Amino acid sequence: MRLDGFGLLVEDMGKMVRFYRDVLGFEIKEAEDTTNVYLVKDGTLFLLYGRQDFEKMTSRKYEYLKGLNGHFEIALYVDTFDEVDAAFKKAVAGGATPVLEPELEPWGQRTCYIADPEGNLVEIGSWNKPYEAKDISEE
Repeated sequence: MRLDGFGLLVEDMGKMVRFYRDVLGFEIKEAEDTTNVYLVKDGTLFLLYGRQDFEKMTSRKYEYLKGLNGHFEIALYVDTFDEVDAAFKKAVAGGATPVLEPELEPWGQRTCYIADPEGNLVEIGSWNKPYEAKDISEE
């Protein structure tokens, strides 16, 4: 099996569409009152499902956490340390909850964490090199 993508079950589709589109720069073309969003972000399928619509489709009810939750994270990459700081500031100004301000980790990555409007964790990090070169060892 190959990883095809991931989805979030969302309570307020309009708020989540605006956040991922306007604050984090995802190319969402659907209207804010859509039942689900289906897009490819940097080669990965990304979905937003309305919770009620998903429950109706699967004929099940699910439990949902309120506030910050630690079930998973979405990791986003930028090419420079300065971009980490700028993205963090932009996200917080756009309504994200700050979780961890940008800091340089002992392993050499500058990273920060925010939470989207429904409490899902989003990491923004960099190895201070372009995405295509980030996993290439310099030894």
